[in-house]
Amino acid sequence: MQLLPILESGEETLVGGQAVMEGVMMRAPHSYCVAVRRKNGEITTEEMPLPRMSEQYKIFKYPIFRGLGTLYQALKLGGRALKFSAEAVAADDPSLNQGKEPQKEVPGWAVGIPVIFSFLFYIFAYKFVPLFLATKLKGIYPVLQNRMAFNVVDGVIRLAILLSLLYVLSRMKDIRRIFEFHGAEHKVVFNFESGQPVNIENAQKFTTFHPRCGTSFLFVVFLLCIPVYAILPFDGFVAKFISRILLIPVIAGLSYELIRFAAKRRGSFLATLAAPGLWMQRITTKPPADDQAAVAIRALEGAMELEKSQGGQLVIA
Repeated sequence: MQLLPILESGEETLVGGQAVMEGVMMRAPHSYCVAVRRKNGEITTEEMPLPRMSEQYKIFKYPIFRGLGTLYQALKLGGRALKFSAEAVAADDPSLNQGKEPQKEVPGWAVGIPVIFSFLFYIFAYKFVPLFLATKLKGIYPVLQNRMAFNVVDGVIRLAILLSLLYVLSRMKDIRRIFEFHGAEHKVVFNFESGQPVNIENAQKFTTFHPRCGTSFLFVVFLLCIPVYAILPFDGFVAKFISRILLIPVIAGLSYELIRFAAKRRGSFLATLAAPGLWMQRITTKPPADDQAAVAIRALEGAMELEKSQGGQLVIA
């Protein structure tokens, strides 16, 4: 659910973040802070400087590559934030600590395994299954011999799987709570970008649907797959499947550029195409309670304080 930093330039400071277990991670261009609410009501935080990928490696300043760099850093940072929140939640869980030694730090490999599993699940659920089902339907309906028609059906199946999975997850109590923190993150980001004082009362006035949300990014990725796959000169199942895996970074980079363009030109045709991503956030974000908004605000304050201490220019995007 990474809220990607879309408007990337030296004169713009854009905050973004991610919901974690019982908390929120917020990031500024050169720093981040994750805040987690403990069982005793206290908020524990972790802050750290965060150099931009484009400042570390020049290649990530260029179109397509900058999207890949941003996405890589977002996933890496998100994993670190989840690790911190998992450790905080585990420390508060009596069932995990009763009669045992103090909870040790979660090892890096324990965080890496879910990431690898998620990637493999993505390949299976959103590449293999839609292609397999569309291929079966192609044998029944001759109209699907047309590549564009085939890939439209393939795309519809892919989107249906995504929506079904998100809906099922949203019915789970623990996941719904994460979606509430996701909503808190969006409200606080909107509050910051509005220029109004950032506080609970002001934040709660804003919507939970943000145009730069990772949910919108994912929708654009799915949408862009349709025309890109249609121009591939492959008809065999294996060739199609392999090419779709190899094109993941290309489509991710192109999707980043489209969202970046749409964010700067809200009335454009591309912005209209990205709008359904906001509709999907009706599933992935939920209205937060005041104490959840307070956690998001604390994460934002921590990130901005660290940004200021590094000499970052605090300009509202």
